[in-house]
Amino acid sequence: YHPAPLPEKTPTDTFVVEISALYKLPVNYSISSGDEKGYFIVHSSNGIVRTSKNLELEDFPVNFKVRATDSSNAAIFNEVEVKVEVIDENDFPPVFPSSLLEETLPENSPATEIVQLKAQDNDTGRNGFLTYGILNGHGLKFGINETTGILYSTAPFDYEEEPTEYRVVVYAEDDGIPEKKRGYCTVVIKITD
Repeated sequence: YHPAPLPEKTPTDTFVVEISALYKLPVNYSISSGDEKGYFIVHSSNGIVRTSKNLELEDFPVNFKVRATDSSNAAIFNEVEVKVEVIDENDFPPVFPSSLLEETLPENSPATEIVQLKAQDNDTGRNGFLTYGILNGHGLKFGINETTGILYSTAPFDYEEEPTEYRVVVYAEDDGIPEKKRGYCTVVIKITD
C-alpha cells in the first residue's frame, strides 16, 4: 500500500489508508513493525489506518507492516507493507543574511556585476527553490539574474549628471505551495566620482 502523501500539518486522527485482507473468517488488524515512533494506529476490525499524532517531516517516509491475524488462531496471519510519505509545507519565507547592503560603483563603468545576493529558505523541494527579482529597477538601470541572484548595472552612470545614490529593492521568492513567499533586501548603490 502506498497512500497519497500527507501534508506536514495533517491533524491527528486523519484517515490514511484502508487495509483489507481477503479471508473467510474475521481477522484482527495490528501494526506489527516499522512504526517505531507511533505515528499510526490501525482499527483492529476494519483495517482503517489513521494518524495518531503530529507528523515530523524528517522522520518520513515511514514503512510499516500491518498484520492481519485469524481472530481465533494467532498462528494464522499475513502482513502487508504500507509506505507513507509526507509533503513539506511552505513554512519559511526566504531570508537574506542582511536586509540592507551598501555597494559602490565607479561612474562610467560599463554594464557590470555589482553584488551576488543569496537568500536562505529552510523549506525543502520546490518550497525552498528560490528565484530573484527587482521591485524597482530605476528605469531599467539595474537588473538581476533570477537564478544566481547577481545584481548588475545595465549601463554606465555619470556622477555629475545623475543621482549619486540608488536604492534597489531585491526580492527572493520561493516556489511554495499553496502560496509563494518572499524575502526582501535593499541594496544602496553609491556612484563614485
